[in-house]
Amino acid sequence: MQRLYDFIRRHPTGVDSFWALVLLGLTLVSAGASQANTGTDSPFLIVPVAVLLCLVIALRRRVPERMLVLAGVIGVAQLALDVSTMPADFAMLVIVYTVAATGARWASRLALTTGLCAAPLAQSRWPSSETGVAGNVALTVFQAVPFALAWVLGDSIRTRRAYFAQLEERAARLEKEREAQAKVAVAAERARIARELHDVVAHNVSVMVVQADGAAYVLDAAPDQAKKALETISSTGRQALAEMRRLLGVLRTGEHQEAGEYVPQPDVQQIEDLVEQCRGSGLPVDFKVEGTPRPLPSGVELTAYRIVQEALTNTRKHAGPDAGASVRLVYFDDGLGLLVEDDGKGAPHELYEEGGFDGRGHGLIGMRERVGMVGGTLDAGPRPGGGFRISALLPLKPAH
Repeated sequence: MQRLYDFIRRHPTGVDSFWALVLLGLTLVSAGASQANTGTDSPFLIVPVAVLLCLVIALRRRVPERMLVLAGVIGVAQLALDVSTMPADFAMLVIVYTVAATGARWASRLALTTGLCAAPLAQSRWPSSETGVAGNVALTVFQAVPFALAWVLGDSIRTRRAYFAQLEERAARLEKEREAQAKVAVAAERARIARELHDVVAHNVSVMVVQADGAAYVLDAAPDQAKKALETISSTGRQALAEMRRLLGVLRTGEHQEAGEYVPQPDVQQIEDLVEQCRGSGLPVDFKVEGTPRPLPSGVELTAYRIVQEALTNTRKHAGPDAGASVRLVYFDDGLGLLVEDDGKGAPHELYEEGGFDGRGHGLIGMRERVGMVGGTLDAGPRPGGGFRISALLPLKPAH
């Protein structure tokens, strides 16, 4: 049965032609019987009319509007030539349905009008002599109902097809939107990973350079300090490599791996460890926490850590020798405040915006992006009397 259905769907005109031949055969048989019994209606008129009506059925799905016009012309010819109704006139019902379902709107309205007019015209042309006026009116209404039902059925099919087409279009559009959103999410995730990678490399390499310079300076005079500096360089390098492998692995695969393979993201609690690391590399840092510490959103904690990390990295790069820094964390009722200052000679504000003297980093641009992602504010610039200040306010809830 499925093969039969598939064949019918693939060859609609062939199926219509088959039914047209069946209807033509029934019409010729009926006309032959009527001619033998009553001797009315010349076969020279019945045959061409029947053939043309069956042609309407055969081509109804290929050119529905033209077949509607042809059916109307044939109907007028029947009235004018006094060719009474026959089984082939069933084609008029079929074309009304077809045009209502698949034809143009003007053709659909024309089909409804023509169908409703066909019954009164036919009843007026060939009234029943056995019934009175009331009977003829009743027959007219009875004959008009099938045309109205055929049009209503076809129009409902049209509406249903349009509804399903709209659903399919909407589903396709939503699928494209989901794909676009997925691409945007991937791009945003990769941009975030790139910022993470910059922070990791900039901070750890800066520590390694400072430690290497210190080790070279005290290598002969204080071998123990040089050894300690080399150990710091080794551990810092291993930590940087581990984080770089993690981040580059995500960039390479484009997919999240198992959570157990990731190093936990740094948070506010690890800022103190970051400060101790900077102190160990030779940068004096004063660290204070004001207010009551409490759990913060993970995005806020990561942003706070990265801002302090970048600020201290810039201090080592640009503050010059004998510079010191201070880090303040202030817990407010509705947010977290950060203040990172140094008292060095500083560098031009534009270099901080570019991320360094080579102009290839992110610097304050990356900070502003991070702060903007959590709905916070950032203020950065030279301090009165020398040095540089970075102040940030990170809200606990993102702004709507």
